[in-house]
Amino acid sequence: MSVSLHIPFSNAYAALPDRFYARVLPTPVKNPALIRFNSALAQELGIGFNAACSSACSSNNSDNELAQIFSGNQIPDNAAPLAMAYSGHQFGQLNPQLGDGRAILLGDLLDSQGQRRDIQLKGSGRTPFSRSGDGRSPLGPVLREYILCEAMHAFGVPTTRALAAVSSGEWVIRDGREPGAVFTRVAASHIRVGTFQYFALRRDGEAVQQLADHVLARHYPHINRNDDDAYRQLFEAICRKQAELIAQWMQLGFIHGVMNTDNMTVSGEAIDYGPCAFMDAYHPETVFSSIDRHGRYAYQNQPAIGQWNLARLAETLLPLFNADEKTAVENATAILQDFALWQQQAWLEHMREKLGFSALQNGDQALIENLLALLAEGRIDYTLFFRRLSDCSLPGSERTALLELLNMPECRTTAALEQRLNHWLDDWQQQLNQRGDGDGAEQRMLNKNPAFIPRNHRVAEAIAAAEDGDYSVFERLLQVLAEPYISKPEYAEYALPPKPEEKVLRTFCGT
Repeated sequence: MSVSLHIPFSNAYAALPDRFYARVLPTPVKNPALIRFNSALAQELGIGFNAACSSACSSNNSDNELAQIFSGNQIPDNAAPLAMAYSGHQFGQLNPQLGDGRAILLGDLLDSQGQRRDIQLKGSGRTPFSRSGDGRSPLGPVLREYILCEAMHAFGVPTTRALAAVSSGEWVIRDGREPGAVFTRVAASHIRVGTFQYFALRRDGEAVQQLADHVLARHYPHINRNDDDAYRQLFEAICRKQAELIAQWMQLGFIHGVMNTDNMTVSGEAIDYGPCAFMDAYHPETVFSSIDRHGRYAYQNQPAIGQWNLARLAETLLPLFNADEKTAVENATAILQDFALWQQQAWLEHMREKLGFSALQNGDQALIENLLALLAEGRIDYTLFFRRLSDCSLPGSERTALLELLNMPECRTTAALEQRLNHWLDDWQQQLNQRGDGDGAEQRMLNKNPAFIPRNHRVAEAIAAAEDGDYSVFERLLQVLAEPYISKPEYAEYALPPKPEEKVLRTFCGT
């Protein structure tokens, strides 16, 4: 079959030495069918059908071609399929060789803004890094990642994106038989902390430097590679991006669930939406991941884990920081200590925006922490609380809708808690008034606090329907999440937390 879809690959990563990857082709699937193609993202990437096809091809023919390409059955022109090599600490334990066990990078390209982007298939079959895995993905994790990463993009969080989802027409065996699918992921790159670890563990200093130079050119071109401390600057830039990313997760109530070093990109994008979730009721110790049995990656632990992961990256880069090991360690330690400050400051800035303040002032951290303590004590819905708080920014504002959250089934409300919450609201309103922030606070808060998040029970509902052949629930959820800061009456039910019988307490990665 001739290929009429044009993807402008240029493949910078494939130009690196062979030890950075294994060249491998996707394993064909039996009966691929297109579930969804992100045409808006495709346009950003410069992907499109050629002129003859766009005028003559039927919708069915183009869907069939998309299914063939994004299942891995058909390789686009100029693609350079490969599986990337990397290592990683998984739940604190080092695995010296992981690599793309069920993913194949088709190639990379320059998008319409001149930014290099990867296009990768997930669930496309075995690679030399698969170990005992089948290289496939069930349908559920594909739809979950599609929903979650596109929601993150709508929230304004740096993230990988969803280009396509294709059903494979085959079964995947996990706990039982599940329908299979292939996900097409777009990323600024798929280079991870674990990629650096892979070469450092093999004492391949040349490869570490080649990788660092590639990352400098690709992600941090503002750093002069001729500077004596270029690699120290690189590490600092990566740490700053991760500090901001994790702060954004925290202010949204997001829990990644599996913050292994192979799941932390050096580009600063969120990646690998496996057992991740957004909290409903607020509590800092919340865990959803079925494989996080000891709460290592609980909500409140994410900043510290980010710092731990970055310390592992620093270990790989020390020889590039300075020839003197003591000086190199001192450089890395100072940046890692600063990371904690950067992350805390970024989180405070996001939280003061959630509260409607135009600038951070002394005492705001205590105000924020007092509120979160009240939310945790009462197990109050995090997203709904901040959304409804926007209606209470002026003295004398009606608080009924906000206080109704205390009557939800999951809440642990007492008269004393309600009284203390009202006192907090009084203090907050007074602060807004004294700063002159009251008049514009409501709109600032509506722009910062989403009305809709991909709640676990809604994601589970979409997956269950799709497994029965109904993708309309998935499509509607994507429509709701496309503009998460705009309340729409027809979507009102999507703003609500789950009923007791709808709660989803465990999420799964699908490997």
